[in-house]
Amino acid sequence: MLRIGLTGGLASGKSTVASLLAELGAAVFDADRIVAQLYEPGGAGEAVAKELFGNAVEDERGGVDRARIARVVFGDPASRRSLEARIHPLVREEIERRFREAESLGFSIAVAEASQLLEAETEDRYDRVLLVVAPESERIRRWSKKGRDTADARRRMAGQLSPEDARPRATDVIVNDGSIEELKRKVQALFRGWTK
Repeated sequence: MLRIGLTGGLASGKSTVASLLAELGAAVFDADRIVAQLYEPGGAGEAVAKELFGNAVEDERGGVDRARIARVVFGDPASRRSLEARIHPLVREEIERRFREAESLGFSIAVAEASQLLEAETEDRYDRVLLVVAPESERIRRWSKKGRDTADARRRMAGQLSPEDARPRATDVIVNDGSIEELKRKVQALFRGWTK
């Protein structure tokens, strides 16, 4: 089975590419959803967040508020590194489990969508790394179209690896700067190449 790591910056179109790959028959799973599950009540991520940041990241019910975590770590690189050092191994373990499961189900391609794949330096865990890039102005437009704060987008993007630094570490790159139809054609062509 071909193991693909799918990554890209904020609002680059990773999730759209993941959906298109799933439509083509790949097993697809999302590291962000895995993280969300870790932060659920009783999860290993909840314990880590509370240990590192205390009640600064708690919601009204005493659980973990991921938006509060984001505000803490995107404003403080040391806090972000501390959290990632504890959370990333848990996520990697679950990704490995899901790859094994996909292979046992007979999938020929499995894709892990992971926004922090390159930042965590885990590209060697995949057969191929697919990087999705888009112009910064388009990414901010997409972010604000969902009613989100553009200053928050810029802060998050500043904390991510730039497309220029990410490109040399990827085996495949999709530039998402056109219509959804153009993106579909790019994904289909890439998928055909992987299955040959």
